Amino acid sequence: MTHVTSMLDTYPKDLGNIDQQKLAECIAACFECAQTCTACADACLAEDTVAELTTCIRKNLDCADVCATTGNVLSRQTGNNADVTRAVLEACRTACRACGDECGEHASMHEHCRVCAEACRRCEQACADLLAVLG
Repeated sequence: MTHVTSMLDTYPKDLGNIDQQKLAECIAACFECAQTCTACADACLAEDTVAELTTCIRKNLDCADVCATTGNVLSRQTGNNADVTRAVLEACRTACRACGDECGEHASMHEHCRVCAEACRRCEQACADLLAVLG
């Protein structure tokens, strides 16, 4: 059991008909992706070819911010706003897709980009999975 799951299990109100496993997986994927993208941007800055990685760095940092925000919004269940939840999940999917595609282009030269692309793909899928069960 993860801390995300533990916190959802201890929530004092009924979470409704939301799939708690998908919710927990998405929250965890968002925060993991945010950390991975931040670390990838930092690793890009340390590369000798940093000038060629400016787009990658920008997409890393954008994705990290969007993922962290999405994880935070999903972690708050009191007075859940379904429209905002769907919007941040869509934004997160978009940011993860863009970052994953960009990092994927550098994956053969930079291992950190390969790892980041994988994290972005996992988060993109977790957001899609949660959107699918939200209806």
